[in-house]
Amino acid sequence: MIREARPADYAAIMRLYQELHPNDPVPRDAADVFTRILNSPGLHLFVLELDGDVVASTYLNVIPNLTRAAAPYAVVENVIVTTARRGTGLGKQLMAATLQAAWDAGCYKVMLATGSQKPSTHAFYRACGFSPHEKTAYLAKTHP
Repeated sequence: MIREARPADYAAIMRLYQELHPNDPVPRDAADVFTRILNSPGLHLFVLELDGDVVASTYLNVIPNLTRAAAPYAVVENVIVTTARRGTGLGKQLMAATLQAAWDAGCYKVMLATGSQKPSTHAFYRACGFSPHEKTAYLAKTHP
């Protein structure tokens, strides 16, 4: 089942994020940030639940826009399928639902960036409908 995250999903999502970024510390205010995400219009934290367990998640940010006839655009972040379930098609199902939510919100495009250099990661995103040839992404960070 693919659905929007609920408050009770906090621990499961944080476990997934630990797999995504194992060296990241959990901020003291992470639970408060999670609640703000759940309560913010335009922010959608999706989970894929299988046999009662949250095994995958995506984060869709729908952003208002003044160009393109005021059609919003979206950014997908924090795509994660638990290691034990990778390669089973669950990620593609979740990404299809995430993209559909963006189209349903009237978005004219959805962007996604990855820091992964793994060919399998890039093949996954291409199989989900993303093109690496449409835009050039740049990143500025506050920390090296």
